[in-house]
Amino acid sequence: MKVNNVELVISAVRPDQYPEDGLPEFALAGRSNVGKSSFINKMIGRKSMARISSKPGKTQTLNFYKIEEKLFYVDVPGYGYAKVSKSEREAWGKMIERYITDREPLRAVIQIVDLRHPPSRDDIAMYDFMKHFEIPCIVIATKADKIPRGKWDKHKKIVRTTLDMDKSDPLIIFSSETGLGKDEAWQEIESRME
Repeated sequence: MKVNNVELVISAVRPDQYPEDGLPEFALAGRSNVGKSSFINKMIGRKSMARISSKPGKTQTLNFYKIEEKLFYVDVPGYGYAKVSKSEREAWGKMIERYITDREPLRAVIQIVDLRHPPSRDDIAMYDFMKHFEIPCIVIATKADKIPRGKWDKHKKIVRTTLDMDKSDPLIIFSSETGLGKDEAWQEIESRME
């Protein structure tokens, strides 16, 4: 998809704040420092639409990015690592759970993992949560530019095995640096927009 128009419509914490235009939505989930903002920026061809922070756990709201008046990316707070209180983490957890399980326009969750490392316990819990609620899932394994091309298949296999991935769920190797996987990711997203 050629992206010319993107706007951050709202940073929401409650369902009554969510946009009401019924466009298909794709939630982005991943550990706090896995590169969700870099993924968003690469996908929409912007340098800093989604703010990249050196402090993991900056996103504390559901950020709705409207793209080309056709769909929303919904950036959800990262899990793990964030140096926030337990009560704050629990509040985020409830907010994310309510959004993912109740949101009618949600077409899929894009789960971002780091190709260089086996998925964490939090990554596994997130994937299991989506499978439990039968939420379509696209797994993006980012930071592919940080490992030699010849090792990608081995790392992909580790991701699939560790998450115990459903064969029907796509696993896309991605690099925010080089743009590898961008077209494939857009194809997956566009195929689910109906």
